[in-house]
Amino acid sequence: MERRKFFALGLAGIAGSSLVSRIATAAQGVLNTKLAGSIYYTKENPGRWSAKVAGHAPVVEVKGGVVQVTTPHEMKGYEHYIVKHTIFDKQMNILGETMFDPATAKAPISKYEIKDYKGAAYALSMCNKHDCWVTEFTV
Repeated sequence: MERRKFFALGLAGIAGSSLVSRIATAAQGVLNTKLAGSIYYTKENPGRWSAKVAGHAPVVEVKGGVVQVTTPHEMKGYEHYIVKHTIFDKQMNILGETMFDPATAKAPISKYEIKDYKGAAYALSMCNKHDCWVTEFTV
């Protein structure tokens, strides 16, 4: 991977991680706060990205302790792509995280085996152009 692209991916990861603390403060069990639609986006509060909901809000499936997160977004190389998926428990502890390399990833799909957690959880999908999207789900 070229040095410039490596640093771009690293900075995108850092930016996504800094949003986590803001989401943690806002999310305390409910994503519908005044930060929804401005700092992070949800299906219900897409803010300035209302035309982008279908391709950016993470879709979550839970089957037998396995959580699959899919973002129905095409990967257009470094031009436009999903940077990463992260899942959190209700206290905003990270349960799993996947970074995507836009040079090789065909689709933003990630799977996590969650054995010791039950309850509300959150899936985050970070787009390099359309910010951070969060979906609440139950394990």
